[in-house]
Amino acid sequence: MMRDLAIERCISPGQRGWLELRRALWPDCTEADHATDRGAHISKPERFVAFVAYGDGGEPIGFIEASLRSDYVNGTSSSPVGFIEGLYVVERARGRGVGRALVQAAERWAREHGCREMASDVLLENESGHAAHRALGFEETDRVVYFRKNL
Repeated sequence: MMRDLAIERCISPGQRGWLELRRALWPDCTEADHATDRGAHISKPERFVAFVAYGDGGEPIGFIEASLRSDYVNGTSSSPVGFIEGLYVVERARGRGVGRALVQAAERWAREHGCREMASDVLLENESGHAAHRALGFEETDRVVYFRKNL
């Protein structure tokens, strides 16, 4: 675990480092979508939460966004379920407890909102994401391939 790790809840869309870390995780997301998503996390604190991790010297090194989901979440048996919408730690800070601290912050928030389970998803090809989730105590519940077609 990093010695000088600070986790702060995002209380403003301008939270230092939040946008830059989102851009790193979701580089194809438009600026408008980033703004909309951050606004939702701030304006609906009963449904969404975001935390940023700051390392030595106060530099932003990771973030997590979570939500409460009341619809069916694969592999769960309760409702609502805390759901990790995004988790990212900069490469130089990985393996040092940053992700674990962020997940623990989101889990505390989910428990405070009546959740008994936390869930997440990772793309099939993201093997490092699978390993990170297993290391954080998650168990794989299902593998799914989504389909669509235009009508």
